[in-house]
Amino acid sequence: MKNTFNIIAISMLALLGLASCLSEDPRDQIDREKAFSSASSLFNNTVGLLYNYVGGTQNSQGLQGTYRGVYDYNSLTTDECIIPIRGGDWYDGGFWQDLYLHTWTSSDQALNDTWNYLYHVIVRCNQALVDLKDHRSLLSDQEFTAYSAEVRAFRAMFYWYTMDMWGNIPLVISVKQSLTNVAQSKRSDTYRFIMKELQDVEPLLPDAKSNLPSDCYGRVTRPVVDFLLAKLALNYAVYADDDWTDDVHPSGNDAVIDVEGKKMNAWEACIHYCDKLTADGYRLMADRTANFSVHNETSTENIFVIPMDKTLYAWQFQNLFRSRHYAHGDAVGTASENGTCATLATVHEYGYHTDSLDSRWDQDFYYDTVRVDGKTIPLDGGGVLVYYPLEVTSTNLTYSPYIRTAGARMKKYEIDRHAFNDGKNCDNDIVLFRYADVLLMRAEALVRDGKSGQADLDAIRHRVGMPSRPATLVNILRERRMELMWEGWRRNDLIRYGLFNKAYDIRPQLENEASGYTTVFPIPAKVLDLNSSMLQNKGYK
Repeated sequence: MKNTFNIIAISMLALLGLASCLSEDPRDQIDREKAFSSASSLFNNTVGLLYNYVGGTQNSQGLQGTYRGVYDYNSLTTDECIIPIRGGDWYDGGFWQDLYLHTWTSSDQALNDTWNYLYHVIVRCNQALVDLKDHRSLLSDQEFTAYSAEVRAFRAMFYWYTMDMWGNIPLVISVKQSLTNVAQSKRSDTYRFIMKELQDVEPLLPDAKSNLPSDCYGRVTRPVVDFLLAKLALNYAVYADDDWTDDVHPSGNDAVIDVEGKKMNAWEACIHYCDKLTADGYRLMADRTANFSVHNETSTENIFVIPMDKTLYAWQFQNLFRSRHYAHGDAVGTASENGTCATLATVHEYGYHTDSLDSRWDQDFYYDTVRVDGKTIPLDGGGVLVYYPLEVTSTNLTYSPYIRTAGARMKKYEIDRHAFNDGKNCDNDIVLFRYADVLLMRAEALVRDGKSGQADLDAIRHRVGMPSRPATLVNILRERRMELMWEGWRRNDLIRYGLFNKAYDIRPQLENEASGYTTVFPIPAKVLDLNSSMLQNKGYK
């Protein structure tokens, strides 16, 4: 019998240099001998293979673009957006309401599937490192070093997503380890592992801008790692805390982080990595909406994206599809599901129906009377489509007169009018990391370090024609909601500010939630059943 191994099913862009033989059926297999017959095939089936997992085609797969996965657990659990019950739509066993209300449990299948997705990629990284080592005779020393560094960076990134969601997790860094018997590592230990891995490989990676079409398009390059290092430093007080249910928390001021031979506190380290991204030439686009246009590959602001091309990729971007009213979808030539909308807290933050309306409101939302190509959208029962931003007054709108039309809807990405698959296969690259976030991270770190973050906050606000606001921590958090709306950062921000477990919008605080136990998710019950050495996170059964 020939030795074979499974490969995932998404055909990648030729610019990325991935194997052209990748099938559209995940059950397809290739001959292992052919997979490692040359330097290029070795790259394609180790490093290149990993990038097939960045996006997704099914629930709980991909870092963004699909349902019930990383993005939903970091957005729909917050005061940013919500999927209310709309009659017979969007109940789904209470799943979407559980996200918003923080009433998830360890038996939730989507939580288990998301865990499996992230660890599947981590295990593939471990195997890729072994395969590179076993076949290094095919590579030059420079190639072996660069490819190994890229895999380690990719693995560290996926460990960051996993740690951010669950806290104390198994640290599996060898193919000889099994998730069925390895014990959990403390969150602080995993955090230090991720930091060290990224710091070690950072100088070994290319300086190329990952969002621009080139051989490095969509790949983890040195600037992508610098963004992650800045994010890790900014969240030091969260990630270095091994018991998030007590009242004792680490301080970023007291942190000692070794950064390129210098000892820095967490805020200084964050500022350092943000400064490196500024030095790399990343800049705010004059037109903020250009970062999310159908053809956004030339953005000077986007740092790491999921490359999208409807003729080459199977990856899906379902966020717009999920939000629009059915008639709205018909008007733009796609289907729609009439689900996601902004919370009242978000609507009020933008200043809707006030004299101080933020200019980004019109960029980020469909609201009031909707027009497509200058025309209103007729409804089947008569009248025209009107969205009512202020009518999201409950998680269950079944008995509301605005059952189908309550809520401002997602607009941030330009609609690809030529998209495939009901609009889910489009040409807009999905933005994961962006320079606007870098400026806001640096502003926050400066303020937390006792300095002024005014210049960076002003840059964000002045770009969209808004006046200055004092660069306080409160105002920076307010700005992060508006600037990064729909981008999947709100849970991370609220936890760092100590607000995720508080009552907000129409969500009451749960019993015992003041302890902070909901700032991480429960370890999936199926995972605990397979590994008796693992312990459930505090506060969960």
